[in-house]
Amino acid sequence: MVNVSKRLLSVPASPIRKLVPFAQAAKKQGVRVYHLNIGDPDIETPDVMLNVLRNWNKKTITYARSHGEPALLEALKSYYQNLGYPFIDTSHLVVTLGGSEAISMAFLATTEVGDEILTFEPFYTNYSSYAAANGTKIVPVRTASSDGFHLPSLKEIEKKLSKKTKAILYCNPNNPTGTVYAKKEVEMLVTLAKKYNLFLIADEVYREYVFDGRKQTSILSYFKKIPQQAILVDSLSKRYSLCGARVGVLSSLNREIMAGALRIAQGRLSAGLIDQTMASQLAKVPKSYFQKVHQEFQKRRDVLYQGLLSIPGVSVPKPEGAFYCIVGLPLKDSEDFCKFLLTDFNLNGETIMIAPASGFYASRGLGKNEVRIAYVLNTQNLKKLIQILRQALIAYQQKN
Repeated sequence: MVNVSKRLLSVPASPIRKLVPFAQAAKKQGVRVYHLNIGDPDIETPDVMLNVLRNWNKKTITYARSHGEPALLEALKSYYQNLGYPFIDTSHLVVTLGGSEAISMAFLATTEVGDEILTFEPFYTNYSSYAAANGTKIVPVRTASSDGFHLPSLKEIEKKLSKKTKAILYCNPNNPTGTVYAKKEVEMLVTLAKKYNLFLIADEVYREYVFDGRKQTSILSYFKKIPQQAILVDSLSKRYSLCGARVGVLSSLNREIMAGALRIAQGRLSAGLIDQTMASQLAKVPKSYFQKVHQEFQKRRDVLYQGLLSIPGVSVPKPEGAFYCIVGLPLKDSEDFCKFLLTDFNLNGETIMIAPASGFYASRGLGKNEVRIAYVLNTQNLKKLIQILRQALIAYQQKN
């Protein structure tokens, strides 16, 4: 018998998608399933981007440039410069197949097989997938719901460092918690990276979605302070409702990292030509689009947060950004409950799909009584979620 690689076997199943077969089975039985398990918003993609598809008249879909299509690179350069970082040039950018490939590139650029990457749990589950695929280890630093999942003290983080630690990875605003790290928290990580000569990888996919007057502190503000260590992972998926277009960005002032990322990009040939052509219109998206989307997500946050607090036994810190939250439920096995929602329960022919939170933790035993909810549907559907969740918890507790 030929054995597959240990790395392949170590790649975990996605907690976001693993219950999909049960959802499909429920739909076949005529049950309407509201998908709140994945960050795929129902917000419309900007017309200026959709018009690229409507007006496409090329007879051949060719390869795109490995580095990224020139029009998109120029648009991205302008985007970052308009954020207040005039030093960013196209040489500091590589277009990737979504933010996911940017994460994988960052891991490959900063670690050897057996090295460690420090991050804060709960964390975006695909960090574990790409770490395993690259032969590296995610070392979790725990954050607590009682503190809104904000970062622990410098001393607590330092306890997790070892000789194998090569990088610190963080997501701000955070998926899956909705936490927005304050400037002093980001500066603490910059200090750690500088003190211990570590790479600092910032996942800023949800930069635009920060609520209640807060401000997002970007790693770009520290690019010149730690130019060889700072790496930005970004994506257009959430910003422009382009999840299916798969356009991401890796950025650094470290020339070796960017040269290596380009070689990887050449090896996989290119991101999609049509996808990049759509995305290259980003400068033409009016500010009013972002204002409306921001207001909509904050409204959804408020409806969901108040609704969840109205259910006995449910706990949730108020999300500060992105469009996710980690919700504590009055039960012992959230994965079994999430499955129950799809196999044994519906309210007037409707049910919900949410993600068990244990898959967002690396430490065993954590997240067993939590779920992640992505408030990617309109407020009317979120109100239905609250009704369904309230009744499902009663039914599940009676069953068990």
